[in-house]
Amino acid sequence: MQTIIITGGAWFIGSNFLSKYVPLFPDIQFVNIDALTYAGNIEKISEEARNAPNYHFEHTDIRDIDALRSVYQKYSPTDIIHFAAESHVDNSIRNPRLFTEVNALGTQNLLDLHREFHMNRFHYISTDEVYGDIPESGFFTEETHLEPSSPYSASKAAGDMLTQAYGRTFGVDYTITRCSNNYGRNQNFISLIPLFISKIQKDEKVPLYWDGSNIRDWLYVEDHCDAVWEVFNRAKNGSIYNVGGNNEYTNLEITKILLSAMGKWEELISFVPDRPWHDKRYAIDASKLKRELGWEPKVKFEEGIVKTIKFYL
Repeated sequence: MQTIIITGGAWFIGSNFLSKYVPLFPDIQFVNIDALTYAGNIEKISEEARNAPNYHFEHTDIRDIDALRSVYQKYSPTDIIHFAAESHVDNSIRNPRLFTEVNALGTQNLLDLHREFHMNRFHYISTDEVYGDIPESGFFTEETHLEPSSPYSASKAAGDMLTQAYGRTFGVDYTITRCSNNYGRNQNFISLIPLFISKIQKDEKVPLYWDGSNIRDWLYVEDHCDAVWEVFNRAKNGSIYNVGGNNEYTNLEITKILLSAMGKWEELISFVPDRPWHDKRYAIDASKLKRELGWEPKVKFEEGIVKTIKFYL
């Protein structure tokens, strides 16, 4: 029987993934490993998925290899999809060591156990932030050199490159996806869109870095989950794919969209000092994924942002 470890399944993207795919594939066992830190909440996973006989939860920290080994011995997993990560850039600036421990060393623990238990596929969820930023024109491709700017993106790049190194050195079967900014249900209120929705709802000032001109490509979380499933199941060993939403907006534009949709005024915008080395623009070229596996985003931003606002309200 196929048994897939899902790390970080009580967080944003992982909870959306489990909510969809656990009920869809009752013959596959899904083992959710999560440390339940500040953004982890089992109730983010749908009740249908949580109560399914093919869903299992283990309260375990990926930094603890002995605890992980006990989980692996219990379930004899065949594959892994590794979502778990410390992921907020501002937090990484305040506490870089935590991000290295979780995102780099935690990933190495999982890779070592992957070899020890002779598992099949190791899928690593990376990010477009490993590329650094890009000028006003052009796009990140899978061949773009990695130039991370923050402790967060550096630690994710470390996990990304460790995965590739274990593939080359030890023959680990791996795939990697590098996604753009996700949005949708279950995201923690520390992130831009849910934070701003919460503040706008309470008529509080919305803190926008510098002049709000930083550009991000926005990807609806369910589209991202579908891309991960396609790559995990169909891509060749050693494949790396960018996953983008084709929705470039400045942070100021996002803020104005939220204000307009919620019937509030732009006087709520408050420009605050920028964070250190704030990447100017991320932009994904996901044409390889469409060309080779036929994936492209289904949810247009105008539709996804309305769904997201309704969820948080």
